[in-house]
Amino acid sequence: MLDIQSNNKRIAKNTLFLYMRMIMQLAIGLYTSRVVLHALGVNDYGIYNVIGGVVAIFSFINGSMSTATNRYLSFELGSKDSDKTRMRQVFCTAEIIHIVIAIIFVLISEVVGILYIRNVMVLPDERIYASLWLLQFSLFTSLIQIISVPYNAAIIAHERMSAFAYIAILEAVFQLSIAILVDDTYIFDRLILYGLLQMISQLIIRVIYGLYCNRHFEETKGKWLFDKKLSTEISKFAMWIMNGSLAVVGYTQGLNLLLNFFFGPAVNAARGLAVTVQTKMSGFCSNFQMAVKPQITKQYAAGSYSYMHTLVYNSSVYSVLLMFFLSFPLMLESSFVLRIWLGEVPEYTQDFVILTLCVSIIESLRDPINTCIHATGNIKKFQLIEGTLSLLVLPLAYVALWAGYGPVSVFVVQFIIFVLLQVVRVFLVCPAISMRKRDYFNNIVIKSLFVIIPSVIIVVPLKFLLNGTNEVVEFFIVGFSSCLCVLGLTYFLVLSKDDKKKLMAYCKNHIFKYNCMKL
Repeated sequence: MLDIQSNNKRIAKNTLFLYMRMIMQLAIGLYTSRVVLHALGVNDYGIYNVIGGVVAIFSFINGSMSTATNRYLSFELGSKDSDKTRMRQVFCTAEIIHIVIAIIFVLISEVVGILYIRNVMVLPDERIYASLWLLQFSLFTSLIQIISVPYNAAIIAHERMSAFAYIAILEAVFQLSIAILVDDTYIFDRLILYGLLQMISQLIIRVIYGLYCNRHFEETKGKWLFDKKLSTEISKFAMWIMNGSLAVVGYTQGLNLLLNFFFGPAVNAARGLAVTVQTKMSGFCSNFQMAVKPQITKQYAAGSYSYMHTLVYNSSVYSVLLMFFLSFPLMLESSFVLRIWLGEVPEYTQDFVILTLCVSIIESLRDPINTCIHATGNIKKFQLIEGTLSLLVLPLAYVALWAGYGPVSVFVVQFIIFVLLQVVRVFLVCPAISMRKRDYFNNIVIKSLFVIIPSVIIVVPLKFLLNGTNEVVEFFIVGFSSCLCVLGLTYFLVLSKDDKKKLMAYCKNHIFKYNCMKL
């Protein structure tokens, strides 16, 4: 019982650190996006997103290794048979693999990226030179990020989320500084300068992560140890993860390339802005899940399946409701918010924002259940099915565009596939972790719908009733009403009696007591 309470407190503390990081990133990042859009212009902003897509096509290998490294480090920390030597072997083996991946990644991406820019990409002739330089900087930036993965994984496995919070705030400040500097530049090509400064900032962040890990974690320093058997095991695990990671590239960067091919850079700019909003919103959810995922793996390694199931139920339902709480008012007032944020809103941006947020609500269910199957190590069947279904987004989106449907259609296709995919995940994973599918459905899906459906029924008609009134007044009324509905319904219909008692006790001891002392 004491261990469970300690773990819950650690998760709560880490979540608070990650939320602090996310709030700062959101505040700085949204303004940064506006400055970058103004500095680069719509076409160059679209070009920047497409070049990043070309690089990311091959970085799915890095994403696979990142998941594998996180899993093995967390598993070793949760296992009773692990020691410092074993941890050092896992870390060094992962780092060597990442160095090899980085070299292969640069060689392949260099060739394919140049061929794509010169022969396929739709862009003005005078921007080819800048695009080629941007590709080089983007490749080196990705190389730095690949080599950094084991260090980031060590921080996550040890649940030192405060480090992520402070370093991420520093990184956000770098991003804003870069945007302002580029916006004030008239001597150099802004697109080239932006890529160069992004590369330098990532190099600085990489050094900071390395110094922190070497100071706090034993496995990141000392004699290099390489385990061939472990290398094969991690590589096989990563290869199966790669199938899903390739699908992620397909339905993110692949869609970016499709939109560029059919509609040009202006639509890429609209999608880039929508993805920026989506990333900032889903960041609150992913940061919460980041605090929980190491515990899910450690509890599986320790054989505590009941507590692991509880972590999955709670993290899933709170992730969905958190995403809905943040996204619902933004979807309803997207037109007003985008005008305030951007000034001039590119065509399709509003529709893209609404649909990508709908996708994010469904996708918020992905990580908890995927972490469970990763913890088991038996992922071959799961990854084959999940990856194949995910990849259907790309060909179906192409068919929709080829048939003459507008750019919005690709997000509709993505949403439908993601709903189907989550159902398939439940049927595949629950038997593997001794979890009843009925319990998953009752504890997550039903509880979430008890909040989402009434909120929509109450707030959407209110939105229509307020049409024609002052936009600022409408924004605050709709936003307040939606937040009040989600919070109220969550408190009365989702929280257990114990959760309600703990929440009220916390408010009484911390919030109310603090306010009384001030008075």
